[in-house]
Amino acid sequence: MKRAFLAALAAVLLLPVGAGAASAQQAAVTLSRDLSEPWVLQLRPAMAPGRRVFVAPSGRAVPATRATQGRRSEPQRSATRREQAPAPAPRAARGRQLDPTYLPQVVQYNRDYAPGTIVIDTPNRFLFLVQGGGRALRYGVGVGRPGFSWAGVKQISAKKEWPDWVPPKEMLQRRPDLPRHMEGGPNNPLGARAMYLGSSLYRIHGSNEPWTIGHAVSSGCIRMRNEDVQDLYERVRVGANVVVL
Repeated sequence: MKRAFLAALAAVLLLPVGAGAASAQQAAVTLSRDLSEPWVLQLRPAMAPGRRVFVAPSGRAVPATRATQGRRSEPQRSATRREQAPAPAPRAARGRQLDPTYLPQVVQYNRDYAPGTIVIDTPNRFLFLVQGGGRALRYGVGVGRPGFSWAGVKQISAKKEWPDWVPPKEMLQRRPDLPRHMEGGPNNPLGARAMYLGSSLYRIHGSNEPWTIGHAVSSGCIRMRNEDVQDLYERVRVGANVVVL
């Protein structure tokens, strides 16, 4: 009897708990919109990725730039690239280009001169250094201008490297602006080498004006390019004959 009473009492005590749970599941709670809206937005599906469009002040649609995670967006460079105007090509000085005809070369030379003789062909602006076997080394030269050309036979009386220049009195009378003395060097009119002809004032020498080779421009001397007169200088000896035609 006592055991039945305790079982009935336990059933009575547990009944409100089960009924409360059932009623709690069935009761609906209504929240105001300002409280519920932030939570509802989080439950909506994410928007598909796309391009957002802003309207520029001019009324033209401008696509928004999409930031890349972990990297700063670089400023956009203008599509048009400023191009610098090309530098003007240097213009060659008129009349200052050497005719390739006057470059040194080995030629056939069947004349009755002993090897080692220098022959100056004044009309054609060539210097020949006679070799054996009917050949000669030919160089282009500048010769005396009209009124200053000459012909004859001389011997090389001296050889000098980077010679000083002392203009003769006759030249100073014509050109009083010339210096009375000029030390040897690249600006010296006698150039890198000089071979003196006898006791005269004439020389075979280099020049600081190589574009004059092939022309009649001197006061009677035979001028050559510096590189050519240095080559000739090493090939001839003091006492060699020089024939000027």
